[in-house]
Formats: sequence, C-alpha cells, structure tokens
Amino acid sequence: MTADIAITPQIVAEHGLSESEYDRVLEIMGREPNLLELGIFSVMWSEHCSYKSSKKWLKTLPTEAPWVICGPGENAGVVDLGDGQAAIFKMESHNHPSFIEPYQGAATGVGGILRDVFTMGARPIANMNALRFGSPAHPKTRHLVAGVVAGIGGYGNCVGVPTVGGECNFHPAYDGNILVNAMTVGLADSSRIFYSAAAGVGNPVIYVGSKTGRDGIHGATMASAEFDDDSEEKRPTVQVGDPFTEKLLIEACLELMATDAIVAIQDMGAAGLTSSSFEMASKGEVGIELDLDRVPVREDGMTPYEMMLSESQERMLMVLRPGAEDTARAIFEKWELDFAVIGRVTDSGRMVLRFGGAVVGDLPVAPLADAAPEYDRPHEAAPVPARLDPAATPASDDLGEALVRLLGTPDLASKRWIWEQYDHMVGADTIGRPGGDAALVRLHGTRKALAITTDCTPRYCQADARTGGAQAVAETWRNITATGARPLAITDCMNFGNPERPEIMAQFVGAIAGMGEACRALDYPVVSGNVSLYNETNGKAILPTPAIGGIGLIADCDKAVSIAFPAEGLDVLLIGDTRGELGQSLYLRELHGKEEGAPPAVDLTAERRNGDFVRDAIHDGIVSACHDLSDGGLAVGIAEMALAGNIGVDITVPEGLAIPLHAWLFGEDQARYLVTVATPQSAGILAAAAAANVPAISVGRTGGSDLTVRNGFTISLATLREARESWLPTYMGTA
Repeated sequence: MTADIAITPQIVAEHGLSESEYDRVLEIMGREPNLLELGIFSVMWSEHCSYKSSKKWLKTLPTEAPWVICGPGENAGVVDLGDGQAAIFKMESHNHPSFIEPYQGAATGVGGILRDVFTMGARPIANMNALRFGSPAHPKTRHLVAGVVAGIGGYGNCVGVPTVGGECNFHPAYDGNILVNAMTVGLADSSRIFYSAAAGVGNPVIYVGSKTGRDGIHGATMASAEFDDDSEEKRPTVQVGDPFTEKLLIEACLELMATDAIVAIQDMGAAGLTSSSFEMASKGEVGIELDLDRVPVREDGMTPYEMMLSESQERMLMVLRPGAEDTARAIFEKWELDFAVIGRVTDSGRMVLRFGGAVVGDLPVAPLADAAPEYDRPHEAAPVPARLDPAATPASDDLGEALVRLLGTPDLASKRWIWEQYDHMVGADTIGRPGGDAALVRLHGTRKALAITTDCTPRYCQADARTGGAQAVAETWRNITATGARPLAITDCMNFGNPERPEIMAQFVGAIAGMGEACRALDYPVVSGNVSLYNETNGKAILPTPAIGGIGLIADCDKAVSIAFPAEGLDVLLIGDTRGELGQSLYLRELHGKEEGAPPAVDLTAERRNGDFVRDAIHDGIVSACHDLSDGGLAVGIAEMALAGNIGVDITVPEGLAIPLHAWLFGEDQARYLVTVATPQSAGILAAAAAANVPAISVGRTGGSDLTVRNGFTISLATLREARESWLPTYMGTA
C-alpha cells in the first residue's frame, strides 16, 4: 500500500517538486503526505497542469468580446455564432509524448483535444494541426514525420471528424523536441453549454468511457521537464488511444447531454482522475469522496496511486442529478462503454479517497488548487537585431531559379503528402480543403461557414518575440479575412523552452505582449489555450513557437473566395505597402544561408485597415480570389495562386521601384494581400482603396501557363509544380 512507503528527498525530487514546493505541501497538509498524496500534488502542481511559470502573463491577454460566451478557464473557449449556435474550440500540445512515441503521442493528442470540445456539449466538426520537426537531415526526422502523420490520420479518420488543414515546418532547433499541436472546433447549441463545476451535495460522481490502465502515469510531470539522452525510457508515460471508443464516447455523451441529467462534466486529460476530480471540486467549491474500488480497471493489482495518476484515454468524469443514474447507465451501456458510480459530492471541501475499506488519501481541495505555485521568473530579452536595408541584402543571380528553389524547400513545399492521409471530407461540410489560407467548414444545414486556420512564424519570434507574437496573431487574422470571413477569436498553444532560463522566459513574456497588442487592435480575443514549456533537450531549446489557432464566420459561404486564380484575363492587385522586408526571410535563409536581421514590422493599424477593406470587397463580390502574403513574399504568394488555379500570370514590376527587385519579390512585409478582380472593376477598387488610405496597385494579369515577371524571368507552371510537389514525397520515399 502506498501509505507504507517513506517519503524521502529523492522521492520528492523524482516527483518534480522543489524543496520550497514540498515545504508548502507540508504546510497545507499539516503532516507528511503519503505517496498517493505526494503524487497528486506532483501532477496538480506540474507546469503542465498549474501553469505556474506562465499564468502571471496569461492574465494580461484580452479574453472578452460581445460574442464570447466562455473564455479561458474551462475545457475550451466558446463564441456565439448567432441563430442559437456556438463554436467551441481549443488547441493543445502533445509534444513530449509525440517525440517519444510519435504514433500514439500524436493520436492521443487528437483524442484529448476532441474530448475538451465535446465535453462542453459540442459535436466536433473539424480538426487542425500545427507540426514542427527538426532538420530533414537529422536521422530521426523521417521516422517522426511518418509516425506523427499516421497517428493524426489514424485517430481522426477513425473517429469521423475531418482534418481540414494545418501547417508543417522544419528547423534544426526541433531536432530533439518536435511540436505536435492539435486543434478541434465543434458546434453546439448556445443554450446548452456544459461546464465542469461540481455542485449538489450528495450528487453522484460518475466514471464513464474506457477502463483505467497503467499507461500515461506521470504524463503531466514528464511534459513539464526537459529531455535528456534517456528520453526513450519515458515511453511508458505515453498514453495509448482508441479512436473507435472515442467515437462511441462522443455519441453517448451527446445523447446524455440532450437530457437534464448532467450537473457537471470534465474530460480526464493530463493527470487523469486526479485533475478531473480536483478541477470539478475546486470550481464548484465543494468536496468529493471517491471509492477507488469502483473504478473500472483493465489490469490486475492496480494501486490507488496508479488509478489516480493514470492518463488512460477516452474517459470522462461527471456529476449527475440525483436519480439520473439509471438513465445515464442505459445510454452508456447501449454504446458499450463502462459506467460506474465511483463517488459523491460533499460539503467538506476535501478530496477523500477510499480503497479496500480504508481512507488512502485525504487532501484539502481549495488550498491545493489555490496555493499552486505562481512564479514571476526572471526574464532578460536579447537585443533585437537591426532592420536590414533591402539594398544591402544579397541578390540571387537568377530570380526565377530562386523562386523554383524556394518552392522546393521543406517549409514551402506542398504538404499534400500529409493531408492526403487525412479524411478532410467526412461529414460532407468541408468547403475549403487543405492548402489555402484557411479551411472552410459549412455549419450543417445553413449557408454559414467557419473559417479555421493555424499559424506562427517561429524564426520571427526568435529574433524579436514581441513582434513575432503580434505577427502570429495578425497572420491568422489575415488568413481568415482572405476567405471573406470575419475573424472572431483565437486559441493559443505556447511552445517554449525552459522558463527557468531568463532568456527563454523573456521570449514567453515578449510573445504574450505582442499577442495581446494584436488581439486588442484586431478585436480578436483569446478564449482558450495551452502552455507547453521545457521543450528542449540537453539544454538546447526549440525556437519560441506561440502557435495561434483562429476561427472566423462568413454568413454566406457562396461569397467565400479561395487562393486559386478562378479565370484568365483577371487583374491582379497588391494590397498593402511593400518595403522589401528581408530580415529573417525564407529567401535569406534558404538561398543565402543567413538567419539575420529584424523580422518584418507589424503595423496593427494597417493590418486592421487593409484587412477590413479586403473583406468588404470580397463581400461585395468584387474580389474573386485572395491570398495573404507571408513566407516567401509576393513571388511565392502569386505562384501559389497560379498553381492552385492552374492558370498562369504576367507580373508587371512597378515603375520607379525604390527597392531591389529581389526585395520586392521575396520581401515578407506584413498586412498585404493579393486579389483578383475583373478589369472593368479595377479602377473602382483602386480608387476606393486610395479613399480608404489603403495602399493598392495593379501588378499583373492572369492567363497562360507560365509565371512571368516582366524584364525578369518566365517559368512554366509545370516547373513550379514539380519543384513544389516533389520534395516531401521524395523525402518520405514515396515519390
């Protein structure tokens, strides 16, 4: 029995608690904890569960708007879509598990984020993912790519939720610690949102779903520490998923939610039964008694420690109304899922755990939750590099060849090999498929659609975290705007290294500041999120990666546009200023081996003004295609539009260009869009842009089968397509 094991300093350290934190445990308990109680403190006070290094700064983010129904603090964020509908969404990390065991790590990441969403009463309608891998030359990268992609597809396809898009980048900084960030969006009745606060003294506490095993024990603690050379030994802390059980769990929960049986409901995610029970009790300001003999288990001889800390998947905890047990049991048994009454709500304010007829754990709920450490860690930012003068940057001898090479680099190459392994059409409501600025998913039975995107540019964040944080938010806002949708809100996934290092903590603080500025300027609040720290191996941190997931709403999906050129003979207009920002650009990195300079400036006033103008033009039916400009600049953006529509384009360089041609073509200036309009409407929209103080010029005309830059180069679409489509299949050995 766990009570018989002596608590030594070594055992405390193995549980991830510092000496001062353990002193606080003793103060709260008024005695020495037993091993079970120590394990509960360990996971509840882990970085992954308590946000002890980040919550001081997370509190500064804007989280409210008239359309926000529920902001951070619940399983997921909720925004109002009108007509009695609400979108529920969140993004979460499964980085450490995916590096150790890529298939199951990625699969259970998908399963976990799905549960966060349907726990609140939503039917999941779309999945996204943001993936970052190490150098393609690293011996482990190909194995990790294959496993992660298979895990995402294997879980999402089986559970029947379309995976509609995402992003995938490569950089040596992720060699020892990949990032797997999963996002789910669900649709709910806005009057039937379910929350996690336990209530009603005497109400039954119910366990439903899969049985509890020994997989995932101390997963939250493992996710709160950096890796070393022995990371492979942590394989037992990775959970094992079953998407078919998850599908049954979704249907059973939604069926029960159609009744009035549920008082509160919580997913058993990180820290499993411990976190779910403590969070429900803490939010409801009540106590809970659990009889662990009643917990459904799939392995013999499981101890209370193992039951409370297991992170076995596809499990939920509920509080039901008195007398609703038989109704709920019938539903879950119909769906062939475990159902057990394992406890009750009390007014004691304590978590009392019984096993074998004895009390094996007795902890105060509020002090354990409220007294979780909150650190104001030292932070010292590195100097921001100076902005590069475009005229002083290296010019490639052959700019056409430069474009071909860029399109064939790992970050810009087509990710078709990835998304073709995902079912992105299940449910028959996917309109905009992977490969565009944002996915579009119709709200079933309506003309409305959600635009969904994920984005972040870690190299910008490395050079200047504040600008990088603002840019990540602004780019998702542009991606959504480029479809014609109105951006509503974001979720974030904050991936950083060890916060105990001042330079890493400064990256986090800077990124949060930039994100907050952008969210406020764009009226684009944060409603949910996740923090993943200690993403490093042997002291080598990842690039700071504040991944942003955004959603927006378009009232009539027939008015939405894509990035594809829709026809020949259309004028191509460039919206926004071009100064030739090449600092931290892919042009410099991939073609000239330089990662230097300040990232592109982010002018949030211009972002708002230019984006609102473009969105209005889409709604008015003037713009027939739209693409925001980011990685690779104008040349890459226009090539992507041409390839998507299989229509060529003739580009005219503006007269009297004040910057070098290579900077005009490949600069990554922000707040810019490429749009197509019919020639008779060009003069009108250019005049309207001037009146609105929005920079806009005509840069070309669609047609033919080549991409031509006047007085520059001509390249066939076939050559561009071969460069862009061939890299990833060749790398993965499937070409």
